[in-house]
Amino acid sequence: MATQIDGKGPADYAQGTRLPNPEAVTAGIESSHRCRTVRRILPVTSPSVSLADQGISTAAEIRANLGTAALVEEAIRNGEGRMAKYGPLVVETGKHTGRSAKDKFIVRDAETESTVWWGKVNVPMTPEHFANLKADFMAALADKDRLYVADLFGGSQPEYRANVRVINELAWHNLFIRTLLVRPTAEELTSFTPEYTIIDLPSFQADPERHGSRSETVVAVNFSEKLILIGGTKYAGEMKKSVFGILNYLLPTKGVMPMHCSANIGADGKSAVFFGLSGTGKTTLSADASRTLIGDDEHGWSDTAVFNFEGGCYAKMIRLSEEAEPEIYATTRKFGTVLENVVMDDVTRELDLDDNSLAENSRGAYPIEFIPNCSEENLGPVPANVIMLTADAFGILPPIARLTPDQAMYHFLSGYTAKVAGTEIGVTEPEATFSTCFGAPFMPRHPSVYGNLLKERIAKGGVSCWLVNTGWTGGKYGTGNRMPIKATRALLNAALDGSLNNAEFRTDPNFGFEVPVAVPGVDSGILDPRSTWADKDEFDRTAQKLMQLFIDNFAQFEEHVDEGVRRAAPQPA
Repeated sequence: MATQIDGKGPADYAQGTRLPNPEAVTAGIESSHRCRTVRRILPVTSPSVSLADQGISTAAEIRANLGTAALVEEAIRNGEGRMAKYGPLVVETGKHTGRSAKDKFIVRDAETESTVWWGKVNVPMTPEHFANLKADFMAALADKDRLYVADLFGGSQPEYRANVRVINELAWHNLFIRTLLVRPTAEELTSFTPEYTIIDLPSFQADPERHGSRSETVVAVNFSEKLILIGGTKYAGEMKKSVFGILNYLLPTKGVMPMHCSANIGADGKSAVFFGLSGTGKTTLSADASRTLIGDDEHGWSDTAVFNFEGGCYAKMIRLSEEAEPEIYATTRKFGTVLENVVMDDVTRELDLDDNSLAENSRGAYPIEFIPNCSEENLGPVPANVIMLTADAFGILPPIARLTPDQAMYHFLSGYTAKVAGTEIGVTEPEATFSTCFGAPFMPRHPSVYGNLLKERIAKGGVSCWLVNTGWTGGKYGTGNRMPIKATRALLNAALDGSLNNAEFRTDPNFGFEVPVAVPGVDSGILDPRSTWADKDEFDRTAQKLMQLFIDNFAQFEEHVDEGVRRAAPQPA
């Protein structure tokens, strides 16, 4: 008979039952009697398909499908992290505090030769180099004393999800990915068969000559073997984005639009999706107390629903404000949250969210149910509104603009924003960039595949489209100010409840989209970006520069779109 704790057996803890009264668990967890008691009967489950069944030979002790409490204890016992006041696990990722975008490769073979959009983003690796890398990964696994395995789903709509197995050498990595993906039920685990496998070994050092990598860090994707190998980095976000890449490759062939977006549902039952890169406000703006959260980062748009790819959220923590973002701030005081590179006082275990000495890209991973008003099913109806978020470092774009379907297609393919400091290695301050589909690093197929899917969805559903600038106003980055979040929320609320459509609009002379002249509760001055600049001539010169950047970038897509989309381009003087 299975050992019981508080009336619960190992299966309950394997499914993530939290320690009783987790808010009462403080910095003393290392010496807690309760924790010592749980540790002695730590459940170790056997997956339905073993690693040996997958051809992975190792003498390591396999700890599979452990729950939150067990993995937190493992991480602390292994010296991987510490518990902060109120219960979150605090970890550091070392030199890699963001994605290693230049160290990601896709194996170029018969499967991917004509299906992947090869270029600066999707960089090829030869099958021979991958074979060497795989052999060395398998040798590294064979030498491990302990491995953590999580069997999870990528995707909340059952007919479109992928079965993903993740193998980790770090307990906190296993907790992270278990938090971020969709967790199977106990019944589903009994028959779980891995389709894709991710092996993440931060201690592994790649050899550029032998493995075809750029450095000792490597993220290698093999769609034919359905295997992803991650080595040389402790940044956990690489696992999450690898699953996103899998779904971005698979779903278009099923007529489903994969999206780098957050999504929520209003009181009227209408859904909205928010496209945008890291730092543009997807997580912040979707975590609205008046709306039901579907998810904060990755979704699919099928014929019947918008569905979350994940079961958790991954929010930026640096300078997080309790006043401006109360729902997200509350997660920093919950057992089960994983905080990356957040500074903590060694004695009091208090967090300092304003301290960026470890990373500008400090982040928190937490289950989506930590947001009070989240969707129980992780999905909602097809969208009524599409919001495209951009952090305009030039200070030219208005805080909100209404887009025609052709303009929406144009701005979706353009994907203009600013990379935010710390999101990627080497980016130390915001810089203007164009990221196709607001997620080029994660889109294996040609952008036109995703763009055409979006245009079809918009036309089919009569969707309203908006461009929202969460970037700078009153000048470019360095002289202007960041757009007030209260103004952004007010404009979004007006767009989503339909009242903004009744406002008076002007046509922007540079980009041709419609901009409201006045909105209740919003300073009318910021609605006209030119009026916020002290030097109007400098604004005009900067606007001309930005428009030309749009035109130059879009040249690569002109042959793939119709005339209406081409006419949606800005018109320099």
